[in-house]
Amino acid sequence: MVEPMSELTPQEGGNGRMRASDADRDTVAHLLREALAEGRLDPDEHSDRLDAVYRAKTVGELVPITEDLPDTGSTPTRAPAPSDFRSPRPVYGASRIVNERPTSHSAIVVMGGADRSGNWIVPKRFVSLAMMGGAEIDLREARFTARETTIWVGAVMGGLGIVVPDDIQVRVHGLPIMGGFGIDGNTPSVVDPDAPIVHIRGLAMMGGVVVEYRARKHQQQDEDD
Repeated sequence: MVEPMSELTPQEGGNGRMRASDADRDTVAHLLREALAEGRLDPDEHSDRLDAVYRAKTVGELVPITEDLPDTGSTPTRAPAPSDFRSPRPVYGASRIVNERPTSHSAIVVMGGADRSGNWIVPKRFVSLAMMGGAEIDLREARFTARETTIWVGAVMGGLGIVVPDDIQVRVHGLPIMGGFGIDGNTPSVVDPDAPIVHIRGLAMMGGVVVEYRARKHQQQDEDD
């Protein structure tokens, strides 16, 4: 059973300080994807705002992220909230392991789309399922609550992409059934021995699970310079 997206409509009385749920963040992430598709945001703005979405801990912190976009009825009510969402200094290898609470535990989609990206905190076990839809799990700016993390995945007539940086270890243990399950591109030759280890386990049935190494945003900017 899939939990529907919640309506982000804080009422009178300070509900903007209510803790945000995964569904709340997905609602705002969906609006950002729509704005990107319509040309209201460029890719860099979309990436920065998505970082802010998955850093947000309260409903009130989600408010300013979409306040300059068209109101579709599912955005938070306009309310004062912090507006400084600058990304922290990039972390690498073993420094990605932190003693903090996870910001998300799952990404489940049926005939739609979902993503987890930006500066988010990954639990020891994370679940992602895509049925007749697509999901992307981006670990490039992620931090981890444990040295070894397992991401359980399932793709049924759908696609699931996992984007990883070159400073973590990734081990794939998947079963493809009339589908694909594997790593796209070359794995890094040298990795910090104390870096996080991510195990990708699960099933792809008439669908695909692809793990892709991709440069981080600041690395792409260095290459362009």
